[in-house]
Amino acid sequence: MLVHKAMQAAQSLATEGIEAEIIDLRTINPLDMEVILHSLAKTGRALVAHEDTLTAGFGAEIAALIADAAFEYLDAPVRRLAAADSPVPYNSGLEAVMLPQAETIAKSMRALIAY
Repeated sequence: MLVHKAMQAAQSLATEGIEAEIIDLRTINPLDMEVILHSLAKTGRALVAHEDTLTAGFGAEIAALIADAAFEYLDAPVRRLAAADSPVPYNSGLEAVMLPQAETIAKSMRALIAY
């Protein structure tokens, strides 16, 4: 679900001349580090966006793995974008407030590029 919002953010950024590479991991075990490392070698940056909570979410583990395996590729700190540290509501209106949206992803990508 979030990958679609990330794609929307990338399309929005493309109109500003910013090219974003989106990786849909699909599974976190096994984690396809080869794809991640290849992307980092090209871009030098990583934004880990996910629907889990920021605190103790699986994105923290992915960020740590990136820092361990690809520190030499990084031109900026790994950034994480996640759901608020609260249970995700069932109501779709409230869910949109809790989970990252295309606009918040694009904003985080801009901040990462500006680093």
